[in-house]
Amino acid sequence: MYHTTIRQFARARSNGAVNYTSHTPIELDQLRRIAPSVFAEQAHSSRSTSYSYIPTGEVLSSLMREGFRPYAVMQGGSRDDDKRGFTKHLLRLRHESQLAQVGGNHNEIVLINSHDGTSAYRLMAGIFRLVCGNGMVVAESMLEDIRVPHKGDVTGHVIEGCIQIMDRLPEVNDSVAQMTALRLTEGERRAFAAAALVARYDDKPAPVTPEQVLTLRRHDDAAPTVWNTLNTVQESLIRGGLRYVQRDDQGRRIARRQTREIGGIAQHTTVNRALWALAEEMKKLKTA
Repeated sequence: MYHTTIRQFARARSNGAVNYTSHTPIELDQLRRIAPSVFAEQAHSSRSTSYSYIPTGEVLSSLMREGFRPYAVMQGGSRDDDKRGFTKHLLRLRHESQLAQVGGNHNEIVLINSHDGTSAYRLMAGIFRLVCGNGMVVAESMLEDIRVPHKGDVTGHVIEGCIQIMDRLPEVNDSVAQMTALRLTEGERRAFAAAALVARYDDKPAPVTPEQVLTLRRHDDAAPTVWNTLNTVQESLIRGGLRYVQRDDQGRRIARRQTREIGGIAQHTTVNRALWALAEEMKKLKTA
């Protein structure tokens, strides 16, 4: 069944993990309720005195004065109650001057940080696709990350980094246009999906087939282009929900299962970037 509309969605887990996306800018008070780790009032006790504590909420307030607005947030979970308010968090920002691109895509800047020492400020280019509510992250091989350590003028460096990435977003738009214009054969699409499963499950056997990963969720993705293939595969792997039969070592059926959504920020980012890199390589092969 095809789906043609998206919805605002929010998911929270018992360990404090959060995944929230909105059609409209998220206000600070709302964000504080959704993802409290963004507004931690102090660094985690494990940090040394050399750690320059600048809360993400303070940096975000400065970014908002520069025209950047948050549209999505992820907050990492922790089994340690003491760390739960300091965990890694991810914000997807759009600048008010950036209009939606052809095809209903929004350019974004992805900001990752934590207050427990597991992450410096990290800035990446991203794209949000309106038709399916998917947030992508551009491969570092195309546009390098900007990392800002917790020392010195953190806020100033983060704002400068966001502007640097925004200036290069037209390169991302050009790449999307090229991917949209290139059509793949069924064999090429299957090869892409098979490589994507390796990126998702690493050295473990994938529980689903490339054909399942390529299952269309909406009519808009029917054309076999590089861009549509990337989106279809990305949504299948990130969102999960693909059915499979779990078997034991002798091949006997144990239970019916569904693939899980990728909820962790690190894996979410890693898989997203791997898929984008695969699409870039496929684009190079098709244009060689």
